[in-house]
Amino acid sequence: QVQLVESGGGLVQTGGSLRLSCAASGRTFSTLVMGWFRQAPGKEREFLVFISRSGISTYYADSVKGRFTISRDNAKNTVYLQMNSLKPEDTGVYYCAATQRLNYGTGTNEYDIWGQGTQVTVSS
Repeated sequence: QVQLVESGGGLVQTGGSLRLSCAASGRTFSTLVMGWFRQAPGKEREFLVFISRSGISTYYADSVKGRFTISRDNAKNTVYLQMNSLKPEDTGVYYCAATQRLNYGTGTNEYDIWGQGTQVTVSS
């Protein structure tokens, strides 16, 4: 029912910035808790951040805290991930995810809806 489409990935140098967008279909966006994950080749999918339905509450993984910022615009059915001070270890496929669960957190199994992903490559 709800579909997510990521955009904004690309190639950037170390220390650079990118802003990812995740556009959601449907009329229930404001009921969704949204999260961002990433996956490097040969590694498990890694939690980055989630944002509450209202956008007031956020939680960041230590690996990105202070460098990445999540935000949402419920009027546009879109969530964003601003990524600054990028490092080569940030390279991977970035996924937008959503859940309507009342209990949620940092696990991939806590999210029901996933986008196709967008590639982010940080050169050294």
